[in-house]
Amino acid sequence: MPTTTVIRNADWVIAWDAAAGRHTYQRNADVAFTGDKITHVGKNYTGAADVTISGTDRMVMPGLVNIHSHPEHEPSYRGIREEHGLPTMYMSGLFERSQSFSATDDASRDASAEFAYCELLKSGVTSLVDISPPWDNWTPLLARSGLRAWLAPGFASARWKLENNHELKYNWDEKLGRERFATALKTIDAAAKHPSDRLNGVVSPMQIDTCSADLLRDALAAAKDRKMPFTVHLAQGVNEVLEMLRRHGKTPVQWADEIGILGPGSIFAHAIFLDHHSWIHWWSKKDLGLLADHGCSVAHCPTPFARYGQMLENFGSYLRAGVNMGIGTDTTPHNMLEEMRKAAVLARIAAHDMHTVSTADILHAATVGGANALKRDDLGRLATGMKADLVVVDLKCSHMVPARDPLRSLVYHAAERAVRDVYIDGRQVVAEGRVLTLDQADAGERLAAGQQRMIAAVPTRDYKKRSAEEISPLSLPLG
Repeated sequence: MPTTTVIRNADWVIAWDAAAGRHTYQRNADVAFTGDKITHVGKNYTGAADVTISGTDRMVMPGLVNIHSHPEHEPSYRGIREEHGLPTMYMSGLFERSQSFSATDDASRDASAEFAYCELLKSGVTSLVDISPPWDNWTPLLARSGLRAWLAPGFASARWKLENNHELKYNWDEKLGRERFATALKTIDAAAKHPSDRLNGVVSPMQIDTCSADLLRDALAAAKDRKMPFTVHLAQGVNEVLEMLRRHGKTPVQWADEIGILGPGSIFAHAIFLDHHSWIHWWSKKDLGLLADHGCSVAHCPTPFARYGQMLENFGSYLRAGVNMGIGTDTTPHNMLEEMRKAAVLARIAAHDMHTVSTADILHAATVGGANALKRDDLGRLATGMKADLVVVDLKCSHMVPARDPLRSLVYHAAERAVRDVYIDGRQVVAEGRVLTLDQADAGERLAAGQQRMIAAVPTRDYKKRSAEEISPLSLPLG
């Protein structure tokens, strides 16, 4: 028989009000779950309990739903990418870094992913879209982590190529793209059959500018056939927008509309540089309306762009237009709570308006918005019948005190430092801030070794044969 666990008399509970379609606070409430399902949220639980946990000095909230991440390589960029960007490529370092720095061995992938999964769990993530190239241990490692995960193996018709520091070029190989598409489908089909019942797939052509129209349409058709989400990077860089204008005379969003890949099952990563953006100044001013009218979702990941001096303009306007907004962790650190904080603050800066977005809006995006993008109405909510994916926050953590409004304390002050316990499918995967399923310290040692292998190979990959130190110098000179 499945075990029933009750968190009794929690000081605060973030519960789901289905009638109002929003999260609400409850005080001194009980949360009970049996097996993988929540069975009670509210006062005075009177049912049986195999395990009873005191909710004193605790807040219980829904697990966070992260709809965009790259755990397989981003941790290996720590100390490299934070200040790496090219003014001659509109401040982006993406294209140079992806060519010059690449962790290509499976040992590095294992270490990076395990390290990132620990960060994600400790910041309250219970559901994750993992966009990575497939490797042998990917599915077993995700299963061991305890995460509820959507594997999104990437594929494309072309790869970016640099021959100088200002011109983006492309190596096209449609045959290879098709082969990797086939591999991706095999990977996600196998994941969907995994006995854990926590793994699934997302069909993930990599970037709008590196995929042919036929590949994108076929990928969307495969996603619809499998009743899976579809995701692609879109409007993530000025160079990309300029390239699509050169090819098609249309913005990336407008070309996506022309080829028929906008729709309620489509998650567009970033979607920052729309035609209204101040870095684009394109004449049409209809991209945002197209995304909203077609019921698309956007995966908003503020950190990598903020490092380049860029931001979405703005989160609140996307919400008011009717776009379903979710949040992801595109870069290291994979800290969902920090991304929520930046999403709120940067929206207000971009809008010159304190009230363009609320903390409640940000929580909705990080839970229900993400769940809706993944076509799941049983995630991101604390309510009877939902999956038992939940996070317990320590209200006595010094960064939470005073906890007059504990959600604000968590998002703007404490972040992962206050996350004490995490449950996924009713199984505890984080206890007192420690991941139970993985070994972050060991992964960190292997990650550091993998980064050194990557750094050693940089001169063989860089278009100018430079060293890593020449491309991304240390922040201070060596004395």
